[in-house]
Amino acid sequence: MPEKRKKILKSLFSINVLLLFVPLAVYLEHFNPDRHTLIFFVACLGIIPLAGWMGHATEQIANRAGEGVGGFLNATFGNAAELIIAIVALRAGQIEIVKASLTGSIIGNLLLVLGASFLAGGLFHKIQEYNPLSARAQAQMLLLSSVALIVPALFHIVHVRGSTINEAAISLWMAGLLIVVYFLSLLFSLKTHIHLFQTSREEEHHENGGKAWSLTLAVTILALATVFIAWLAEILVGSVEAAAHSVGMSKIFVGIIIVAIIGNAAEHSTAVVAALKNRMNLSLSIAIGSSTQIALFVAPLLIFLSYALAPQPMDLVFSGGEVFAILIAATLTAHITNDGHSHWFTGVLLIALYVILGVGFYFVPGG
Repeated sequence: MPEKRKKILKSLFSINVLLLFVPLAVYLEHFNPDRHTLIFFVACLGIIPLAGWMGHATEQIANRAGEGVGGFLNATFGNAAELIIAIVALRAGQIEIVKASLTGSIIGNLLLVLGASFLAGGLFHKIQEYNPLSARAQAQMLLLSSVALIVPALFHIVHVRGSTINEAAISLWMAGLLIVVYFLSLLFSLKTHIHLFQTSREEEHHENGGKAWSLTLAVTILALATVFIAWLAEILVGSVEAAAHSVGMSKIFVGIIIVAIIGNAAEHSTAVVAALKNRMNLSLSIAIGSSTQIALFVAPLLIFLSYALAPQPMDLVFSGGEVFAILIAATLTAHITNDGHSHWFTGVLLIALYVILGVGFYFVPGG
């Protein structure tokens, strides 16, 4: 009886309870369209479990595709929910929010998720260990890709007053280069140096174990989750401006903190749970790998898509605050993951830095 009660409680408090917000968001959008703030936050909550289902369906399909193709699918569609939200925002001309969500995803994974993982795991395990070679390789890849990502912004900030630079052309070149590096990174992690990442993949397979889905079921759930996320993203983007204004937030803050968190919330929880189980290779792989994928794949893909979908093309010219946040997060991650050890206080410091940056972005005027 206690075991049965435990299972019931676990299911009640599952992230899937948030699926109730999906029909609620649709109802509010059609019957109470003036309640923008409520609609925005209800849509945010509804997207969280859908993103989890999308990720799980992708993993099920990847498991059936074999090591190489499966790894490619997991890597490429790891941030699919966030990509869908960004595409919807692009079509609506909310380029500022798209850029902010890219920044927020990078710093959120590196400071909030990694920090929460270090803190949660460190409370139960005094010193936690992970593969320093794998962590170092991922951190170096992240740091270099982050630098390439913000080069257009750096040129914009330091260029001589009165002179003009072709920021669109620079952004296109950087996007093309980053896409090439992305596919080379897949070759590195899935083929030539697969041994560096093998442990984290084995842990991930164990973490996501259980009854396998049929291919038909996995594809159906993936398609349904994609449709509903796109639907809720339309609702979310349509209400973001009025909601941000009503609660005193800038659109930059909404993109960096709120939109960035909801797109990856399910994956974030997996990283923390893995740390609690002392599976730090998996935890670091999720946190750092997700940020690397944003910099190498999602951001450049959005640059190319903006020429077809957005009212005006998007570039990679981030604000000075965003440039600083990305650089400091990537540099700090490369430094702290260098020795292969972590403890709870490191997590506290990372979360504190995330809050500091969040407070700063909250008071950014305009947007």
